[in-house]
Amino acid sequence: MAIDVNNESGTEVDEQAILDIARYALARMRIHPLSELSVIVVDSDAMEQLHIQWMDLPGPTDVMSFPMDELRPPMKDEDEPPQGLLGDIVLCPEVAEKQGKEAETQHSMDEELQLLTVHGVLHLLGYDHEEPDEKAEMFGLQAAIVDGWREERGMTGPSPAPTVS
Repeated sequence: MAIDVNNESGTEVDEQAILDIARYALARMRIHPLSELSVIVVDSDAMEQLHIQWMDLPGPTDVMSFPMDELRPPMKDEDEPPQGLLGDIVLCPEVAEKQGKEAETQHSMDEELQLLTVHGVLHLLGYDHEEPDEKAEMFGLQAAIVDGWREERGMTGPSPAPTVS
C-alpha cells in the first residue's frame, strides 16, 4: 500500500498511527496492495474552505473524503481486488480534539483521528451513512476495524465511540 500522510495543520499528530490504521483498514477491506491513498491533515481554516467549496456547508468539519478511482472491496474472497488510486482523506485535528472531549467515552485527539481515518477510508470505498441501514453497516464495520487494529496493537480500554456525523 502506498499511503502518504502529510500534516499541514501545524498541530502535532500521531502520523504513524494514522498511516498504520489506514493500512490496516485497507488490508481488512481487501484492497489491492499496490493501491494508493493520500491523507492530509489541515487546520480548521483550510477545512472550512474545503467544506464550503465541496459541500456548501459552513464551518470546519472533522473529515472529508475525495475518491478517485472509486475502488470497491471485492465481492467474493476469490475475486482479485482492483488496483488504483483510492483518493484523498482530509482530517482536521482541531475538530477531532473537540469531538474526542465531547464524546460519550472521552478520548484523545489522536484516537479520534484514527477513527476518522477509518471513516474516511470507508467513504472512499463507497460506504455512506445517510440512511439508517447504511449507517448501521458503515459504523459497524468502522468499529470492527478500529477494534481489530487496537487489539492487534495491544491497546486496552473501550474504543472511541463514533462521533462523526
